[in-house]
Amino acid sequence: MTRTAIVNYHIHKSYRQAFELDAGGVAGNLISPELAATSVVLEDNRTTTTPVSFACDAVEITPLETQALDFAGDSWEPIYDAELKAILQDRLGAREVVVFDHTVRVDDPEAMRKPARNVHSDYSKDGAEQRLIDLLGAEAAEEWAQGHYAFINVWRPVDHPINSAPLGFVRPSSIDPSDWILLDLIYPDRKGQIMGLVGNLKHEWIYQSKMTPDEVAIFNIYDNQGLASIAHSALDMVEDPNITTVRKSIESRTLVRY
Repeated sequence: MTRTAIVNYHIHKSYRQAFELDAGGVAGNLISPELAATSVVLEDNRTTTTPVSFACDAVEITPLETQALDFAGDSWEPIYDAELKAILQDRLGAREVVVFDHTVRVDDPEAMRKPARNVHSDYSKDGAEQRLIDLLGAEAAEEWAQGHYAFINVWRPVDHPINSAPLGFVRPSSIDPSDWILLDLIYPDRKGQIMGLVGNLKHEWIYQSKMTPDEVAIFNIYDNQGLASIAHSALDMVEDPNITTVRKSIESRTLVRY
């Protein structure tokens, strides 16, 4: 069955656009670039004849049970970090993994972190190179940059299967390079850079229906040897209107060395 969802694409402008956090000196105040709400057709990774794979599509969705009992406090982090390192070493052949960020997102107006509803990838080339230095220091970053490194995101539902606002991906082979735009991230104390995606009727969207807390999406957000950075976004859609569970997820950013 064909499914559709609404996504928010970015828009080409004649100037560099930015997300400004704590804008105007107000804590938590966010100014976002203009977005274009667009209906897209979805392919379900559970039923498609061409499921996504990391090597071809920069994303794969795989079972991964966890021994982390919940994601409150910080006692779960060593357990979960070890599980993430093991699967990235096993599935991607990474020889070194640094887990450096966890973000729990809840689809609730009062939540501190909500699902990201703009089509994007987390790092531009310049943004990734600066993040490498931020994490490792200039000397170690220079050493890593001589070889093959990547930033990988691991995303998992929490508490319940995802019934609303699932995470969707655009197959990299369906994206024209001109669809990408650079976006600045302006914080009170630093500046970053990501990539936003502009709409294109050729984009092929894929997601995994009713993804469970025992499944993860592993996806590439920057690779210095050229594997595509995959565009992704929360999808505005509902699987079953009779289910009222709140969408909750955890995403973990990692730096890997091959």
